[in-house]
Amino acid sequence: MSDATSNTGGFFRRFTIGWKTRHLVTLLIAVLGTYAFLESRAQWSEMHRWNRAVGDMSLVMVAVSMVIGPLSRLMPRFRLAIPWRREFGIYGVILAAIHTTIILVGWVQWDFLRLFGYELHPSGVYVMFQQGFGLANIIGIIAMLYGIVLALSSSNWSQRMLGGPVWKFLQQSAYVLWMLIVVHTAYFLYIHFQDFHRPTPEPNWAQIPFAILVGVVVVLQLAAFLKTWKSRRNRAAPDQVSATG
Repeated sequence: MSDATSNTGGFFRRFTIGWKTRHLVTLLIAVLGTYAFLESRAQWSEMHRWNRAVGDMSLVMVAVSMVIGPLSRLMPRFRLAIPWRREFGIYGVILAAIHTTIILVGWVQWDFLRLFGYELHPSGVYVMFQQGFGLANIIGIIAMLYGIVLALSSSNWSQRMLGGPVWKFLQQSAYVLWMLIVVHTAYFLYIHFQDFHRPTPEPNWAQIPFAILVGVVVVLQLAAFLKTWKSRRNRAAPDQVSATG
């Protein structure tokens, strides 16, 4: 074994640490990442700064959780990082819940009809004002609830209770959660603030990084799928030859 290979193996062995340490490290990453996003929009209002900082970090953490699996298929050494999917997913969901709370308190001010795109008309009745806003928030709420279910099931106890096949099916459906998050985020990055005469807040610098992040996740998932499909086809080919031979 070469020195380079040995050093690489030593690096990945660092990931095989206890769950308590993984939680502490992941929590630290969540806090530092949120702070970095917060400082990157210092000119925004406080509500929008915190709203987007927490939401963006939630997206990043869920994205990391999503790419660990494909990376482990493409590069076997990443298999030692698989346990980290749980912590990144859990804290991504926690940040999503905080993101939702900030919107309820600071944006719609606990007026749940406003959350779904309605505004109070001077006549005293609620009228639909922002159809896209309401639909995007419905998608976000579904994603958050779905994420909570996945986070609560991300434990050894839930795995034993649900049984292997059911638990695996539930966890693999995280791809649905990811797509819901992508649609929800894309609306607010590219569409929502075009409804106003002046962007509120100022144009979001995260538009291009978001597109790159989603593209990376898609490419890795597709590459892992193709590699798995090719590997299984190659294994099946000798069996078919022997059966017909």
